[in-house]
Amino acid sequence: MAMSATTIKQLFLLADHLKLSLLERQRAISLNIEPTKQDASITRSLSQLRDGIDILAAQQDDLGTADDSTSELSRIRKQYGDLYAQFHGTAPPSVSTTHPNDPALADDLAHAQSRFTRSQRNRNVRFRDNPSDEEDDSANRAALFQDQQRYRDEPEAANQSNLDNVQIHTHHKQVLREQDEQLETLGQSIGRQRVLGEQMGMEIDDQNALLDDVERGVDRHSNTLSGAQKRLGHISRKAKDNWNWITITVLIIILVLLIIVLK
Repeated sequence: MAMSATTIKQLFLLADHLKLSLLERQRAISLNIEPTKQDASITRSLSQLRDGIDILAAQQDDLGTADDSTSELSRIRKQYGDLYAQFHGTAPPSVSTTHPNDPALADDLAHAQSRFTRSQRNRNVRFRDNPSDEEDDSANRAALFQDQQRYRDEPEAANQSNLDNVQIHTHHKQVLREQDEQLETLGQSIGRQRVLGEQMGMEIDDQNALLDDVERGVDRHSNTLSGAQKRLGHISRKAKDNWNWITITVLIIILVLLIIVLK
């Protein structure tokens, strides 16, 4: 019966690991990160939990069931159903998927829940003036991180059903610490991108100011050319009027000369 108790404890620890992994998966989805490798780890852990429950049920059938063992088996079986439903999207998370079986993991689970809630809130207040901006942001993110290692919420997970409480607790603290470092790097990259955007905005403002100056200069030259054209027209009209008087004067002189000659 001691072996059964140890197996039940390991199954509850594995269930706690699945709760943390599902929370991290939800947070990754909220950050538009594909949890492909994490899904494989969760699927393996669910299979291990199901196999452990089947083995434990078979042992109880062979040895005879006790009330406390049956209650523990029903409890872990219910948690497996809730975790399976949460992962496959057939039902919302229940209370059993948000509370750890081991009190030592309460801080880790609460930290993961708070980070997921914070990322959901940041995502909900985000808005777009233009839907095409989201595609541009995706392209910018791809270009920004093309030389960096791809972000992973969780590395390839080993079989954790044989780990004790301290080892699982240490493992999850390390995972959370690595994810904090990844998020800090992401925040720094976004900050650099924002600074570059502000610098580009300032350069665009300077270019607009230069264009305004050029436009004002063109307007001044246009006004000058218009004034010169008006003055040339005025001179042309005066010259035409003066030419008429010159013609009349020349004709009068010719007429006078003819009169003198004829006399």
